[in-house]
Parts: sequence; structure tokens; C-alpha cells
Amino acid sequence: MSARAPDRAVWIDGRILRGPEAMVSVFDRGARDGEGLLETLRAYGGVPFLWSRHLERLALSAAELGFPVPPAPARLLEAMRSLLEGEGLTDAAIRITVTRGIPGGRPTRASGWVEVEPIASRLWAGTRAGGARVIVSRRPFAPGPLGRHKSTSRLAYHLAREEARARRADEALLATADGRVLEGAASSVFAVRRGVVLTPPLTSGILPGITRAFVLESCAGLGIPVEERELDAAALGEAEEAFLTNSLQEIVPVAVLEGRELGPPRVAPRLMAAYREAVSATLDARGDPLSHR
Repeated sequence: MSARAPDRAVWIDGRILRGPEAMVSVFDRGARDGEGLLETLRAYGGVPFLWSRHLERLALSAAELGFPVPPAPARLLEAMRSLLEGEGLTDAAIRITVTRGIPGGRPTRASGWVEVEPIASRLWAGTRAGGARVIVSRRPFAPGPLGRHKSTSRLAYHLAREEARARRADEALLATADGRVLEGAASSVFAVRRGVVLTPPLTSGILPGITRAFVLESCAGLGIPVEERELDAAALGEAEEAFLTNSLQEIVPVAVLEGRELGPPRVAPRLMAAYREAVSATLDARGDPLSHR
């Protein structure tokens, strides 16, 4: 017996449809071959946070990968706001997906949809508890030339997430065959050693995370030393502190890494306070004051 479609509204190519009516053609290249791009972001008080940065990353990837022109940012923002209002959601998870559409001819617009859901359904147990349980995936990972794009071809990441669930962890870190830790299945990874915040460089092919960039900017503003450098599992295991970031979970200290308990976080709470200040500024402005910072 097949599962029922969730009873929630979805914006698809300019129309708002609900539940079973919210369908995409099986001939769409996104559904058929994984030729799609996505962004996930969070709304606070009904306001999408850092939405312009997400849409900029989406547009840059679409241009580099030869996608048809995605829907205009103003149109996508209106879709997000309409769905949030229609579903009565304030603190919510938002997903934007664009695909290369149905083949044939030269389309000038990508196919796309927007969906929203309560944020509570997307939070890790460790996010709620204030500290995540994290493992290092046993499956070697290589991001390849598309790793810096948030594509809908996410099997490798989903397999790592299933591995984390099987081992009762919130998140799985992805490492290369030679032991370099790159990122989480759905997060960017940071370690703190001798007071210096460390994170793998973008040159390793990882996703340029939006919250990752916020952390790097905040470290500079707070006078916290930060370096982009390669991390291996041993170095990560010796860190006095580690934390993960993504747009839904925010900034989450790592409480347990591969069964080892880490000490109380000292840097992550400072960065989380800066994050909360930015969210408050967004709500006060009812917009996106950090979009061009």
C-alpha cells in the first residue's frame, strides 16, 4: 500500500496545490534524472531568514550548470509568504526546488516548487537537547565536481543519514577514503582546537553553506580566530569542541562524537547568540537586513 501524500499546500510553477494534487510530471528531468537544485531555509515569525543569500546561491548554481532561468527572487519570496500565511506557520522549514523541466525545445524557465512545514518536524533530537550525537560515516565519500551545488541528487547524503539513524545519532560526517572529514550529510562541520575555530575549505568541493558563511563572518566580528583547513578524524577527535551548522538546525554543539563525550561548548554559544541577534534584526526590519552585508 503506497503512502498518502502529506496534506499540505505546495506552490508549483505559480499555482498553489494541496496534497495529492501537488504533482510533478514523471517526464520532468528533476523527477526522472535528479536534474534539480534545492534550497532549504527557515522562517522566524513568518519571515524567511537570509532568503536572498539562499536564492543567490540557487541562481549561481543554475547559471553554472546550464539550467533554464529559475523563477525570479521576488516571485519565490511571494510564494514563500503565501504558503506560510496559508498554512498558518510562523517558525517553519521552507524548501525551494527548481529543475531543468521537461526536455524538448529550449525552455526559458525552469520548473519549480516551494513547500513549507512546521520546523518541529525537522529538528534533530540533539538540536532540541542542546547537543548532537554525531558519527563518522563508514562509507568513503567524494563530493566530485557537483559537491559545491545543492542538487537533488542526494543519494550519498541520504545513505549517510540512514547510517546515522541506525547508530542512534543525529548526523553523520562524511570523510574521504584517506580520512579527511569534509562535511555532514546535512551540515557544515567546525572544530575548536586551542581556541581556533577550524572548518574544511571550500576548495575541498563541499557545499558553501549559508550558515557556515554566517559563522565565518561572526568569528571575524567577535574576534574569534578562524581558519579554513583540512580536518581528519584524528584531529576532530582531539578537538576540545565541535559544532555543526545548517539553516534549519542553526548552530548545534556536538555532545558526543563517535561515542566520545566532548566538553562543554564555549565558542558555539557565542556564535549562537550572534545568530539570534541577526534573527531579531530580521524580524525588526520585517525583511533581510543581512542580504548585502
